[in-house]
Amino acid sequence: MAISHPNRASDAADSPLDLTICDREPIHIPGAIQPHGLLLVASIEGDHAVVAGAGDLETRLRSDWLGQPLATLIGQEVGPLIEGLSGGLNAQMPQPIAGRDERFTVALHRSSTHLLVELEPIEADATTAAATLAWLDAVASSFERATDKTTLCARAAAAYRTLTGFDRVMIYQFLDDGAGVVVAEDRAPHLPTFLNHHFPASDIPKQARALYVRNRTRAIPTVDYTPAPLRPAGFTGVDLSDVALRHVSPIHLQYLRNMGVGASASISIVKDGLLWGLIACHNDGPRQLPAPTRSAAATLASALARQIRTKEEAAAYRERLQLRTVEDGLAPRLGNEGTLPQIIRATRDELREMLDADGLALVTRDHVEASGRCPPDAVLRAIARWVHERGNEPVATHELPALMGVEDDVLTYASGMIAMPLRQEDATLLWLRAERIEVIEWAGNPHKAPGHSAGPQANDAAALTPRASFASYVETVRGRARRWSQEQVEAAHRIRRRLFEGRQQVRLRSLNRELTRTLREKETLLAQKDVLMKEVNHRVQNSLQLVASFLRLQAKTAGPGAIADHLAEAQARLAAVALVHRRLYRDDQVESVDLSRYVEELVGDMRTSLGADWGRYLTLDLAPVLVPTDRAVNIGLILTELVINATKYAYDGAAGPLAITLEQHGGRLRLIVADDGRGRGEASGDGQGFGSRMMVAMVQRLSGTLDYHDNMPGLRAIMTAPIAEE
Repeated sequence: MAISHPNRASDAADSPLDLTICDREPIHIPGAIQPHGLLLVASIEGDHAVVAGAGDLETRLRSDWLGQPLATLIGQEVGPLIEGLSGGLNAQMPQPIAGRDERFTVALHRSSTHLLVELEPIEADATTAAATLAWLDAVASSFERATDKTTLCARAAAAYRTLTGFDRVMIYQFLDDGAGVVVAEDRAPHLPTFLNHHFPASDIPKQARALYVRNRTRAIPTVDYTPAPLRPAGFTGVDLSDVALRHVSPIHLQYLRNMGVGASASISIVKDGLLWGLIACHNDGPRQLPAPTRSAAATLASALARQIRTKEEAAAYRERLQLRTVEDGLAPRLGNEGTLPQIIRATRDELREMLDADGLALVTRDHVEASGRCPPDAVLRAIARWVHERGNEPVATHELPALMGVEDDVLTYASGMIAMPLRQEDATLLWLRAERIEVIEWAGNPHKAPGHSAGPQANDAAALTPRASFASYVETVRGRARRWSQEQVEAAHRIRRRLFEGRQQVRLRSLNRELTRTLREKETLLAQKDVLMKEVNHRVQNSLQLVASFLRLQAKTAGPGAIADHLAEAQARLAAVALVHRRLYRDDQVESVDLSRYVEELVGDMRTSLGADWGRYLTLDLAPVLVPTDRAVNIGLILTELVINATKYAYDGAAGPLAITLEQHGGRLRLIVADDGRGRGEASGDGQGFGSRMMVAMVQRLSGTLDYHDNMPGLRAIMTAPIAEE
């Protein structure tokens, strides 16, 4: 069975009529007014001469009205009021004016280049303004005390019937599809009820709804009036959108006659700039709604609109608070460990009940997790594919069969749906509502096409006749579910986000565990390496100490002479290597060495080995330079050789001043060993010895240079090299 929709185009497919005629009717330029009042059309410039008018002006106002300055006709200056006028705004004259036998209220409007002046007769027994204000205040207070929107609208219907004196007052709310429903009613006992009756969107055409926002009060004292045309005839195209006396569409007048209405009035309920609904007033016979009463009705409608917004916002807040409470309780569980189907399985009841759904389903590539009343897995997969084909965006609907274009029976348990694609999981989460067969009571058959009046004008807009019957028509509508509230849809979006965040947290925790495990393994390996290095260090230190012991033993037995000198030099070189080794495994920083500290300790060892005489002559000027450990060994050996050479040749074996300087210049270092001795001569060595050859090799390994300069007196050796390997 296909869905039955109140405005379905196919319901009138067999009708040859163009049902958009009403939407195109130029009701804002009717070229006439209702005859109970008068209209003057004046120039906006100069003395505002009257250029056109409508109504029985000659009898009720003045016979020579055409061409007269406006101030002459109404007896009041209008300049200050005109300055404040703009499109859609109007001004009410503070004082009434006198005609031949009656008094009129005066309202001014601006239309293009003209000023429109409405004159409406004042009733002799009109209620005083003070009494009206007191009554409005009491009614507004009763609106505030209403506990919900239903009670509020019922009070509004009763208040408007008291204010207007009409036989029936209905509070009419527009629905999403443009149709409307009577949500409250106050009526005379002899009238049948229209409460909860629906009216199709075509009953109030689009351009009429636009005018209801612009001109918020409308009165038709009698449906059987004869319109009063604008004259002269050239002014029939003047825009009368803001004129309360504007002539009513003949189609609408016939519509009212078909309802058995003798007089009507409507007041717009505009909420947040949009037409929420109407206060529709009907009377069996003719009945005036004077301008002061219309003003009071408009004021009360504004108060009603504010209270409707307040009641709706309060209801939405309560629902949002309830949803947030459930959501906050669910949030920790949505971030638990496990697969997504496992998480949904553990929380399915709460998720389903949270949005008042009949069923809940998670559809993944290879699994369907369903709970509650759900269609078969194959149908759930088809729904998920359809969501994916629409762009994989969230979907919320109460009429899924019509949206998907399938028969109602296929989606009996999924007529309503909120679909939340979970892209990162390649899954779709579905909240489902089963079909709720809806019985709608219409005021007349909404699917019965209007007819044509007989005659040669059968194809003209004027020949289209409104429906004649408003008898109760009951329609059964299938393929729909209960509507989702905006708060429920927002909650579904938040659940989707929380699931995403929860899955991200699960992944993050998994990565952290993996990282922790890897770090622990690395720490274990480092600890093992540390144990091994300590063992190696111990063995190396033992070996170095053993070699040093052998050298000292040989030096003691060699006696004075060349052999003893060579053994001393070997001891110094060994000390340089051993010192780096000790520092390397004594400091936490193993990749680099503070060269200044290393040189200071190395020279300290040299003072001990060279004796007290040399110790008091050695001076240091060391800048802190951090160098790689392997380069420090080479620099230490070079320094050792330079000091050995100085002690041998500078002062012919005697002690004398010896200065050691360490400098840093950008990315390079400079090591200087300077004495005040004899300088470089023949006794300084030929550079072919083991020490000299070793220095050359060490300097080359450092990519550096070694230069000798006259220190005047003495010799200055300068070794320059990059701090790090190039």
